[in-house]
Amino acid sequence: MSDLPQIARLKERFRALPPLQVDLALTALVLVVQIWPFVGESSSGEPWHWWGYAVVVASALPLIWRRKAPVRSMLATACALSLYDLADSVPAQPVWYASLISMYTVAAYSRGWQRVAVLIVTVGGGLLLVGSSETAVRGTVGAVAAYAVGMATATSRAYAAALEERAVQLEKEREVEAERAAERERARIARDMHDILAHAVSLMVVQAEAGPVVVRSNPARAEAAFDAIAAAGRDAMVQLRHMLGVLKEEQGPRAPQPTVADLPALTSQLPLPVAFQVHGTARPLRPDVEVAVYRIAQESLTNVVKHAGASRADLVLRWSDEALSIDVTDDGAGSGIALPSGGNGLIGIRERAAACGGTATAGPRPDGQGFQVSVRLPLTPERDHVEQGANR
Repeated sequence: MSDLPQIARLKERFRALPPLQVDLALTALVLVVQIWPFVGESSSGEPWHWWGYAVVVASALPLIWRRKAPVRSMLATACALSLYDLADSVPAQPVWYASLISMYTVAAYSRGWQRVAVLIVTVGGGLLLVGSSETAVRGTVGAVAAYAVGMATATSRAYAAALEERAVQLEKEREVEAERAAERERARIARDMHDILAHAVSLMVVQAEAGPVVVRSNPARAEAAFDAIAAAGRDAMVQLRHMLGVLKEEQGPRAPQPTVADLPALTSQLPLPVAFQVHGTARPLRPDVEVAVYRIAQESLTNVVKHAGASRADLVLRWSDEALSIDVTDDGAGSGIALPSGGNGLIGIRERAAACGGTATAGPRPDGQGFQVSVRLPLTPERDHVEQGANR
């Protein structure tokens, strides 16, 4: 058992050798083995005919290029071996190893039709040309065995190549999925930053514009406006620090993400009255849906402050067995404060709704003056959500 690691290391070293060096060593080994019968003298006491040496060398040399030209190497070896018996004073060769190695090489490195053709010609030619039946059977069995080993090697190599190709394909798929995940994460961060900054800046601008108007007539109200500006700025900084901490993968506790329970505090921060209503029985939500509900309400109310010119707004949550509906309406005429629109607010709302499997619509109120944003989010159980994500 202790020799197994050493044998494995030897195999790895052998495989790491250049193919040409391996083939040169193999050719030299075959030459030594095939010339070995010439060491003894002939039965007549005369030296062996030089023709036997020439044929052995001619049959072994094609093994040097056996990988580059398997069929031609096999034909050259076969042609040389067929001329061996032209001289009488040559030793009998029990096995022609060059022929077996050539047959193995053809099966391992050639195309399908070439393999079959060489096997048929070799076996058929051997049966027709060889004199004794014993020699014919031995040659046929040897050729078929070498062919089978070569085919096994070709199959193993093809399987290894398929595995390697599959591994490369999987790596490419992982890279693509990683890029998509990074793109989705960038989009999510962009939406969060837009929601946080747009909400905070809108509140700060509205309160800052109101402060100078009432600073003399109502100092207490002016002081409250400046306090609201400071509170909005601090809240934005806390949320941005949390987001940057996630990006930097900082250790330690992090501030929790906002949820449905934080909506009353959100409505109280706005510079206009917001009526918050809940219909139906609240149900547990997945963490991503909790954040989506808050951000959708935040962005919708921020748009009211920025663009509606409204005197009031309504935020209504409607719970049912299948879905949670969010409706944000106002009574404005579209003459809000002069803040630039990034064009991402409603897009971000639709994207958040779609990410949770829901839908979002926005447009003028059908029952009178104002604007309405309506979002419907399905109440999918956590395990169903995981299964749906796995099936995408």
